[in-house]
Formats: sequence, structure tokens, C-alpha cells
Amino acid sequence: MEKKNKILNIENIQTYYGESHVIQGLSMYVEEQEAVSILGRNGAGKTTTLRSIMGLTPPRSGDIHIDGTKTTRWQPHKVSKLGVAYVPAERHIFPGLSVEENLKLAARPLNGNDAWTFEKVCDHFPVLADRTNQDGSTLSGGEQQMLAIGRALISNPRIIIMDEPSQGLSPLLVQMITDVVLKFCVESGITLLIVEQNYRMALKVASRHYLMDTKGEIVNVHSTEELVDNPQIIQSHLSV
Repeated sequence: MEKKNKILNIENIQTYYGESHVIQGLSMYVEEQEAVSILGRNGAGKTTTLRSIMGLTPPRSGDIHIDGTKTTRWQPHKVSKLGVAYVPAERHIFPGLSVEENLKLAARPLNGNDAWTFEKVCDHFPVLADRTNQDGSTLSGGEQQMLAIGRALISNPRIIIMDEPSQGLSPLLVQMITDVVLKFCVESGITLLIVEQNYRMALKVASRHYLMDTKGEIVNVHSTEELVDNPQIIQSHLSV
């Protein structure tokens, strides 16, 4: 069996908000072209983990490596330049900028037929194509999520990190976003790390799942098959 590269490797990180010790000794990894989720209750430290990776809330100690490069406490723009795209739960659509401007701000050229361009995003997201001149902040929640994902794709990343992409969306829109993530991220071979309160979505898009308890403690790691066959594991962990 071919051994894959650990494109993201986190070792014993300690992350604080002021004096509050939020992540206490987290270690985990994601292999190249793998889709992985972090599942846990609210306040477990899932979002802080993503912010630590991106350099938005840098850990005070421990190591983060992206494709073999130590990025611990790097500035977010430097992490981004390594090919990491971040889709935060708040989506961070730039108000006052059109859909087209929001997309083109994030564009990063890549040679080849598989490269994401503004035209390709519009081809694959018809709802955005119909609203290219509309202020991005006035889109509906589902449309803003598609814009946020399209903005990640147009940076032609190797890794996409998503925080609660289904948050606040109706079941129909959750299914639509799930299909988008599967088709354009997972099936196209982009490495995916997703935090998702909706574990049913996580099971559809990811193949491996870290179960996180409080303070960023990983209590177990399971494959999708294991969690589907033993639903009591995830129900007990999330208390749903």
C-alpha cells in the first residue's frame, strides 16, 4: 500500500486566548488528498484548532508542519501562500465588493486545464454567475457559502480548511453545499479538513474523523465506515 505524505501535521500544540488555555496538547495529521473532519461539542476547541493552523490564533508552543515546512506562528498570508485556503464559519464576504470582486481578490493563477479561474467558478456556480455585479454581502446565506467556497477554489489551493460550512442553512441548502464540497473539493483531490457540527454532513464528505473533547483533546479517531456501523459512538460523543 502506497504511503501518503502527511501534508498537514500538528504536534502537541498549546493555544491560548489571553490567559485561557484553549488547546492543550493537540496532535493530529491529514494526508495528501485526504478528507478529514473534527467532530466535537461546542466549545471543544475545533475552531481554535483551525485558527491555530492558519496563524490567526498562533499556538504558544508545539509544531505545525504544512507539506514538511514548519509554519508554527506564521502570519496567515504566509500560510495561505503555501496553498492553504480557509473558509471560516462567518464566511467573511467583503461588504461593498461585488461577487466578481470578492472572487478576483482571492484569485491565484495556476497553469493547466484543472486550474480554477473566475470563468470556471461562474460555470460551476450558476447562482454566482447570475449575481456577479451584486454586493456579496447582500447574498443569501447559502449563496454566501457558495461564494466563500468559490473564493477558496479560485486560489487554487492544495488544502481547504472549512469551519461549519452548513451552519445556519436549511436542510436543502446543506445538501447542496455537501454536493459542492464533494464534487469540487474531495473528488478533485484537494486535501480537506472540515469542522462540522452536522455530523451527517461530515460523514458524507470525510473518510476519517477526529473526535475532540474539551481543550482540544483527541479522544479517538474513526473511519466513516466505523461510525456508520456504530452510530452510538458519535451520538454518545456529541450527546445528540
